[in-house]
Amino acid sequence: MSESFRVSKDSLGEVRVPIEAYWGPQTQRAVQNFPISGLRLPRRFIRAQGVIKWAAAKANRDAGVLDAKVADAIMQAADEVIEGRYDSHFVVDVYQAGAGTSQNMNANEVIASRAQEILGGQRGDTELVHPNDQVNMAQSTNDTIHVAIHIAGAEAIVHDLLPVIDKAAQVLEMKAESWMGIVKSGRTHLQDAVPMRLGQEIGGYAGALRYWQESLAERVQRLFAIGLGGNAVGTGINAHPQYKEWATRAVAEKTRLPFKQPDNMFTFIQNLDAVLEVSGTLRGLATAVGKIASDLRLLSSGPRTGIGELKLPAVQPGSSIMPGKVNPVMAEMMNMICYQVVGNDTTIQAAVSGAQLELNVMMPVIAYNLLHAVTILANGIRVLTEFALMGLEADVERVTGYVEMNTAMATALNPFIGYDQAAVVAKTAFAEGKTVRQVVREQKLMDEETLDRALNLEKMTEPQS
Repeated sequence: MSESFRVSKDSLGEVRVPIEAYWGPQTQRAVQNFPISGLRLPRRFIRAQGVIKWAAAKANRDAGVLDAKVADAIMQAADEVIEGRYDSHFVVDVYQAGAGTSQNMNANEVIASRAQEILGGQRGDTELVHPNDQVNMAQSTNDTIHVAIHIAGAEAIVHDLLPVIDKAAQVLEMKAESWMGIVKSGRTHLQDAVPMRLGQEIGGYAGALRYWQESLAERVQRLFAIGLGGNAVGTGINAHPQYKEWATRAVAEKTRLPFKQPDNMFTFIQNLDAVLEVSGTLRGLATAVGKIASDLRLLSSGPRTGIGELKLPAVQPGSSIMPGKVNPVMAEMMNMICYQVVGNDTTIQAAVSGAQLELNVMMPVIAYNLLHAVTILANGIRVLTEFALMGLEADVERVTGYVEMNTAMATALNPFIGYDQAAVVAKTAFAEGKTVRQVVREQKLMDEETLDRALNLEKMTEPQS
């Protein structure tokens, strides 16, 4: 045996574990059994596992079923996991043993090994702190992995995603207010439509973000229900009668978020309905943000041969062959993120439907896809705001030039000359390259005062009472 390995034992026999590793034999078996993707569950999830192990040790200590000295060592080790000191020792692939047993044991073994050191023992030994008997006391993979999804998802949404949605909406609201005096051509079906204000268009984007911000803030409340103490099937076998209450309270204390017990522990263990609901909301948010990104690409297209009403900040060269070309890269990046989030939600929907009897064994892939969606949405919206929305400019001359040439302005003539005659005006204006105003004058269809009243751009774009 190489000196770089130590021999560890589990119920299946001996396993060689890297000498520097904090993990133990069950984690090592998972490393060997699941060399699938190279993907790991992210920092937020590992932090959540640390929070759970800290809360469990505290509750078991306070209940008098775990030696205080051992509990304190476990809590210190869990705190270090929460801080991110041992992320490199969480080595199990996302595609692993069902329900996340290997992931749970990875946390148990790392924390036990570190607690062993704190108490003066050797890394990898289990004489002073046992990963199953003490770190995993009153717990099961079935409740802790599910709870970790809720904790990680809630923290990521509350601390990472909701603030950047709010910032993006604020920026768009400020742009909308400053551009409310600019009248532009509306477009439906990608064709000219009646005029509107640029501020109204941008304000619509802000409103969409506010809608999904509010929706997500409501849905995240579902994640605050955590079934810690449900254990294997919801009965809480081997747990102290007050463990559930005390452990849940400890999680709330550690995270400063209002985590609580679920209304029905068995429903919680069997299903991931809250995660499914939140994932669907993320998909809705992605759809809205993707639409905004696509619109920014269209409205900034050109600069000479496209719409070109908006100017996105130039953040990098756009072509390896065409000098001077600048592309809407931040919007393109955001579109890719939004499509990925839709894919994440599809995976989650399929995996949630895979629940059987008392457990959904697809939890690791559900955790990965949920947290990946939150992370890329948060980062994407943040940089879109910083590098695109904040520096967004309007080409006022181009905007107003388009609106005067817009034949859809003939719509405003309907009350005066009727739909059929207005349609003739619109077609004539387009065919002859003239404005609607010019055609009406040439054909003497209305007097000048009535024409000015009918084609008052500002009046056209005001909400009708």
